[in-house]
Amino acid sequence: MSSVIVLVCVAVTALLLGVVLAFVLRKPPAKSADSDLLARLYVMMEREAAAARADSSAQRAAMTEMERAFGERLERMRTELAEQLGSLSGGLGREQAEARAAQAEALRTMAEASAQQLSAIRHAVTEQLHEAVERQMHTSFQRVLEQFAAMQKAMGEVRAMTAQISDLKRLFSNVKTRGGWGEAQLRAILDDVLPPGTYESNVRLGAGSDVVEFAIRMPVKTQTPPLMPVDSKFPTEAYEKLLNAAEEGDVVGEKAARKSLENTVRMEARKIATKYIQPPATVEFAVLYLPTDGLYTEVARIPGLIDDVGRQYRVMVMGPALMPAMLRTIHLGYVTLALEERTESIARLLGATRQEMLKMDGVLDKLARNAQAMSFSIEEARRRTRVVTRKLKELDNPVASEDEGEESEIEFSGHMKGGTATG
Repeated sequence: MSSVIVLVCVAVTALLLGVVLAFVLRKPPAKSADSDLLARLYVMMEREAAAARADSSAQRAAMTEMERAFGERLERMRTELAEQLGSLSGGLGREQAEARAAQAEALRTMAEASAQQLSAIRHAVTEQLHEAVERQMHTSFQRVLEQFAAMQKAMGEVRAMTAQISDLKRLFSNVKTRGGWGEAQLRAILDDVLPPGTYESNVRLGAGSDVVEFAIRMPVKTQTPPLMPVDSKFPTEAYEKLLNAAEEGDVVGEKAARKSLENTVRMEARKIATKYIQPPATVEFAVLYLPTDGLYTEVARIPGLIDDVGRQYRVMVMGPALMPAMLRTIHLGYVTLALEERTESIARLLGATRQEMLKMDGVLDKLARNAQAMSFSIEEARRRTRVVTRKLKELDNPVASEDEGEESEIEFSGHMKGGTATG
């Protein structure tokens, strides 16, 4: 790299000198001094060029020698590397052969051990599978027997339930029996919610009126509280027709059954209003009780029926879900009435207590005056007792207490005088 740089510098210098010579030669001839100067410059340039050429030749020879030495060294290194690679490949081949043989032996040993283990596992799995299959078959057979027994039991229960449903249908086919069942259910609700003695059953509200099933006493402050009539009705025929038509998808039959149910409810409400609403013996409304929530739901689904019955006949239609809520309201009225009575008795008791406290204040005033006079008397008695005690001490030591005796006598006489004057 350095020889190349030197050659480049020499070439540039020669070029510059050539340019200078050309410029000088183009000028007209000058004096002899300029000619000598040019000659000297030319000689110097020749010398520099010769030196540069010699230096370049030496550097080129040195570079050739270095290239030859580097090539020989590279050849030796290539030869050594080839020998090392040959020895290494031979060693690797031998090691790979030995490793291959050892691996084959290990694989053969592992294959034999695996075959033995697989045989043992296959035998164990076969035995466990056989036992599990037998156990599962036994369990499944036992479960099938249990399910068969349960199915037989369920079939017996279904038969019994079918018989009970038939009996229930026969029971509800009788109008009197249906009414008795609704009355019993209503009585159970009344007993659960209302306190004892707040309702009567089978009450005749007037001289010529019919007997109502239940009459609830309203919580008011009167000698004879008004009664609220409650009558239970169970229009099964219209309800069953409605359910059957709905199940069969008979729209016309369902509409006719719903209309029949509406007419039945209106008729029963009119009867209750005519027979049982007798003010002032009763309140101005009554309750029509339907024993099932399904029946009440169907009645409530008829547009405007409950509102019309309440507005026209003053009859409230109730089901098993709404009846306890209304009864709890009546019960709350009884609780409120009892609280009012209790409040009045407490007010009377507080008035009597106030009068007694005023009397007690007078007694305490007299007792305070007497106590004040008594305290004065007690203090006077204590002073006289102290004087007597000092006199008794003087009797024990008369010489040492002459002066004190005189003062005590004077004090005693003074106290006596004061006591006499006080008395």
